[in-house]
Amino acid sequence: MGFADQRFNVNLSILFTELPLLERPAAAAAAGFSAVELWWPWVDSPTPERSELDALKKAIEDAGVRLTGLNFYAGQLPGPDRGALSIPGEESEKFRANIDVAADFAASLGCTALNALYGNRVDGVDPAEQDALALENLTLAARAADRVGAILLIEALNRPESPKCPIVSAPKAIEIVDKVNAATGLGNARFLMDLYHLSMNDEDLPAVIEAYAAKTGHVQIADNPGRGAPGTGSLPLEELLDQLRKAGYDGLVGLEYKAGDRPSAESFEWLPREAR
Repeated sequence: MGFADQRFNVNLSILFTELPLLERPAAAAAAGFSAVELWWPWVDSPTPERSELDALKKAIEDAGVRLTGLNFYAGQLPGPDRGALSIPGEESEKFRANIDVAADFAASLGCTALNALYGNRVDGVDPAEQDALALENLTLAARAADRVGAILLIEALNRPESPKCPIVSAPKAIEIVDKVNAATGLGNARFLMDLYHLSMNDEDLPAVIEAYAAKTGHVQIADNPGRGAPGTGSLPLEELLDQLRKAGYDGLVGLEYKAGDRPSAESFEWLPREAR
């Protein structure tokens, strides 16, 4: 097995960002991809104007690509916020306002995976209070995802880049997945296994795959160090993805790496066109 035996999609919030948002789906299609994913594109607005939603929907449909993953509102990404749902006050209110907007937009394009990023710890706020708020909001998100036939993804970030995020290990993310499923009874919360973030946390990646492949709803990759394309760092990504397939994961693998100084379209030489 190898990269040619996997199925990939491309994250248009970290790749093709040299282009305006509405031009990225067509650029991904021109590079050979048939599926894309996105962070919430409107970082300042959980409830953008209908015209903005419709324009992005049209751009994706006109490009002939599928939207296969979408983040709920998470504040400024990339940036310091790293999530909103567990932050008391305005940010969690924005998250709640976004839940049905994001779920309905995903459904309009046949997207079946919604990612909900935990928020940073807030100085002066009891972590237990934040965690209770998070579970409440994740329960709402899981129900909205279920309403549109989607899964809810819970992702572990990494401690060096997100030092205030409490979800910085695979076991902690799995703990949240289990709590959400217990709270809703729906069973649609799944682990988003980002191999870059987990490697930044110095986790044993083969052991993580062995333990949690069955609870994994999506996989994302970038090499480490540098968060570049496969082959720019030292992670054995081909071997890890082969292990995931053998462990039963048969979903897409999201490309969430930085293209560097070159145009994004030039950063896929490592990937056979038939795998895109």
